Amino acid sequence: MSESAFNQPLGGNAMPRFGGLASMMRLPVATSAAGLNAGFIGVPLDTGTSHRPGARFGPRQIRAESCLIRPYNMATGAAPFDALQVADLGDVAINTYNLLKSVDLIEQHYRPIIEAGCIPLTLGGDHTIALPILRAMKAQHGPVAMIHVDAHADVNPDMFGEAIAHGTPFRRAVEEGLLIGDKVWQIGLRGSGYSAEDFDWPRQQGFTVVPAHEVWWQSLAPLMADIRNKIGPDTPTYLSFDIDGIDPAYAGGTGTPEIGGLTVPQALEIVRGCRGLNLVGCDLVEVSPAYDTSGNTALLGANLLFEMLCVLPGVAYR
Repeated sequence: MSESAFNQPLGGNAMPRFGGLASMMRLPVATSAAGLNAGFIGVPLDTGTSHRPGARFGPRQIRAESCLIRPYNMATGAAPFDALQVADLGDVAINTYNLLKSVDLIEQHYRPIIEAGCIPLTLGGDHTIALPILRAMKAQHGPVAMIHVDAHADVNPDMFGEAIAHGTPFRRAVEEGLLIGDKVWQIGLRGSGYSAEDFDWPRQQGFTVVPAHEVWWQSLAPLMADIRNKIGPDTPTYLSFDIDGIDPAYAGGTGTPEIGGLTVPQALEIVRGCRGLNLVGCDLVEVSPAYDTSGNTALLGANLLFEMLCVLPGVAYR
C-alpha cells in the first residue's frame, strides 16, 4: 500500500486551531456546506480581547458541554432535525499571531458557507468575530437587522489605538454599512463606562438600546414581540449573543463580566422570541472556560445555540 493511502496528521499550519474530536450536539462533522441548511462553526479567537483571555477555548468547551442536549425542544415543540440538514463545520483556521489576518480569514471562510444557503451558527471566540461575519453577510444579503445581547455596546472608536478589537465591531459595522440602523436592538447593556457616549452613540445611529436595569424582574416576551413587529418577517436578521449579557452569577466564565445582568430565563425569551424572523446567522461569543471550572457557562452557551437552531426559518414543530 502506498504511503499516500494512509491517514496523515495535519500539520500545525493547516489544522483548525484548538479543535477537538467532539462535535456540536454529536452531529456529523462536514467539510463543506453544500446541502446543509445550517451549520455550527467554531471561531477560536481571543486575540481581540482586552481583559481576561481564553475565549479561543470557547468552541471546544461548548461542544463538549453540548453532549447532553437532545434533538427535541420540550418547551417550544421545535424539532429542528426533522426539517433541516445540520452538521458541525469545524473551526476556522485563524492566525493566532495576527488579528487583522484572522479577521480576513474568518470573512473568507464564511462567504462560501453563506453563498451555499447554509445559516451559520457560530461558537466564539471573542466578539471581534462579528465584524468579518457581518461583512460576509452583507456580500450575500446586503445590510442586515441585528439583535445584539451584551453587557457592552461594542461601539468604541478604537481600543488601545486599534480600530479592530472585541469592543469595536459594531462601530466598524455602522461605518461599513453592514447594519440597518433603525432595525438594531442592543439588550442588556450595563456597567461603568467612560462617558454617556458609550450608549448614546448607538442611539444616534438609530439603534434601540435596552439597558439591563430597565428590564430587571421583567419578562422580555413583550419586547421581543415589538422587535418582531418592527423588523418584519422578511428582513435578513443577525443575532449576536455575548454570554456576558447574562449576569455573571449564571455565566462567570467570560472575559469582561458585569454585575446586574440578564437572567437565563430572559436569555431564553430573547432567543425564542426570534421565531418568525428571517434569521440568516447567529453567534454565541466570549465564553472563556478557564474562569468557570464547573463548565456551566459553556453549558449555557451550548443550550442557547441549540435554542437559536430551534428558531431558524423552516424548523418543524411537533
